[in-house]
Amino acid sequence: MNIETDRGTSTEAAADHVTITPSILYFGTPVVLLSTENEDGSFNLAPMSSAWALGQVVVLGLGADGRTGQNLAVRPDLVINLPGPGQWQEVERLAPLTGCDPVPTHKQSVFRFEPAKFEAAGLRPEPSDTVRPPRVAECPIQMEAHAIRVQPDVSGDFLIVEADVLKVHADPRIVIPGTQHIDPALWSPLIYNFRHYFGLGPELGHSFRSQTPRPGR
Repeated sequence: MNIETDRGTSTEAAADHVTITPSILYFGTPVVLLSTENEDGSFNLAPMSSAWALGQVVVLGLGADGRTGQNLAVRPDLVINLPGPGQWQEVERLAPLTGCDPVPTHKQSVFRFEPAKFEAAGLRPEPSDTVRPPRVAECPIQMEAHAIRVQPDVSGDFLIVEADVLKVHADPRIVIPGTQHIDPALWSPLIYNFRHYFGLGPELGHSFRSQTPRPGR
């Protein structure tokens, strides 16, 4: 059977699905940079790609033995910074670094300890308004937050963090003037798609629940 694709060409319909066993399940999720406070009052910065929002709460999935999870368990303030696609190299500079010293045994072949994460990534901290950890100046969206609940997942390998967002900072270039809305045509999150970095493509449409002002709407 032939079907029409979104590019207007005709192709054979896909065969039945095959069963696979992926090593990871990052099926296209946004990257965030989490800034938290260390025990000595310095700050940690870590990339992660398991984050999603429920109203004003952002749910985060973290490694149980990472510095970020350890920090949030006792110092719950954090900033959830959202980089754009053009910042993927800064994110990748952070990827092999850990704030844990000593480095956990199972990470020693891949990760190295780095206390100065902002400097290592080439990013600039800027003060937050309501929490101690700094924001990442270069990130177009920054959310000051407080971790309300930090608990292990069913496997025990990860932590699930529920963070209440206290204040949102946005680059004015991606905000619709005179509104509280991010312009989705101007903002593209950095997407982590099976360990590869992507941005968004052209808009396909919008939900009937969208409240974003648009010409002619």
